[in-house]
Amino acid sequence: MNLSLEAQVAIGFGVVVFAVLIFLSRSVYRRLPKRMKQLRNQQKWSELQKFCKKPETWPDAVIAADKLLDDILKRRRFKGKSMGERIVSAQRTLSDNDAVWFAHNLAKKTKEDDAPQLKEGDVKKALLGFRQALRDLGALQHGNK
Repeated sequence: MNLSLEAQVAIGFGVVVFAVLIFLSRSVYRRLPKRMKQLRNQQKWSELQKFCKKPETWPDAVIAADKLLDDILKRRRFKGKSMGERIVSAQRTLSDNDAVWFAHNLAKKTKEDDAPQLKEGDVKKALLGFRQALRDLGALQHGNK
């Protein structure tokens, strides 16, 4: 099938325009923050709350909450090589920095100690701090417990 010169030019022009549009859409898409998937985060939060039933699993709850917050900070593209640096980058977004630092430090101590003895009050305070940070970052809805 022989195409006229005009048809060949039109097809070539269309291919070039299409390629440019794909390139532009990808570069713009990369610069946008990733959409927070609140339902998935809520499911993860519900799963880690199951660890709160027994004192033996409280450390697992604190560590899982710390990991969830770090994952969200990374997805929201807060700068920093460590979680602590990412918390500092996010401090203007967080409504209770002291609670987040308390929670993160408790998680770090828990990771370092093989059999930590956590107090119920400390675990509750830490989980409330993590939950508020996740809400501030848009990872959890404000009405969820």
